[in-house]
Amino acid sequence: MASSLQLSILDRANLRKGADDTSALHSAVARAQQAETLGYHRFLLAEHHGVPGIAGSTPTLLATAVAAATSTIRVGTAGIMMAAHQPLVIAEQILTLAALFPGRIDAGIGRSLGFTPKVRQALHQADDADGNFPAELAELKDFLQGRGTVRAMPELRQVPPLYVLANSHSIKAAAEAGLGVIVGGPKLFQRDTTRHEGLENYRRHFRPSAMLDTPHAIIAANIAVADSREEARQLLLPEAWALAMSRRSGTFEPLQSATELNLDLVSPRDRERIEANISSAVYGTQGEVGAQLADLLEFTGVEEVVLTGGMWDEVGQARSDELLAGLL
Repeated sequence: MASSLQLSILDRANLRKGADDTSALHSAVARAQQAETLGYHRFLLAEHHGVPGIAGSTPTLLATAVAAATSTIRVGTAGIMMAAHQPLVIAEQILTLAALFPGRIDAGIGRSLGFTPKVRQALHQADDADGNFPAELAELKDFLQGRGTVRAMPELRQVPPLYVLANSHSIKAAAEAGLGVIVGGPKLFQRDTTRHEGLENYRRHFRPSAMLDTPHAIIAANIAVADSREEARQLLLPEAWALAMSRRSGTFEPLQSATELNLDLVSPRDRERIEANISSAVYGTQGEVGAQLADLLEFTGVEEVVLTGGMWDEVGQARSDELLAGLL
């Protein structure tokens, strides 16, 4: 394990069956407070619209609550979805956060559209609304740096770093714009090369900018740590189940207890999807997870890992965060 390893958390404010939306938001804030105590580097919030199982719809607002409830941990977004906002509005939200909590804010930007056709319609998004991402990203940079067509307020001498939630298309835009990247997904685990090709291309094509003079990449992975590998798997099962069911139903439901889920009752296709979700995760005992992370760091050449994923078992999640932080 690299001695310079940094660990961060991305929280989506997942809903748990039997609890309400308000409790999900308060749980995210409480988790951030624990993360600060445990020595995590960043605490990031996500943006999802119209998803019944996720309360985190406005990451900049939730980031404000998290930053106000903590004092040292970096706080940010992962991410603000460019297709849902105008670049000027995003710039104003980021600058306001940075003015209120100087030196602690990070801004992750994504290109994803709404989860379903109805959500995209509610957001007034065309099916190709993410196609302007490179141009809108450049416009956002201009507003943040005081070069936009109008002044983005408040004006700051030092603006927060920008990170792009990168897929095969947006990683190129990030490199050309001289921005950091956060990379996740199955390609971290389904390998046919000795190094992550997307990140190697990012570093190769990176153009220094006023925001970042050298490439900075972070990887994101679902991670669960427990006293046994089976216990860690049980922590992952509720979200893996919800994700698999959403592929069929189009609805991501609140997380259920693993004890309520019976893999023998689902179709072979759904079970295959559940197992695929779990296989694209890092889980096991503290020692097992440490070895898996060391392998990921070698494959990707990064020094920061963002823990993603939601768990129904809130006590188990807190214990997992604590055991993972023990690797530091």
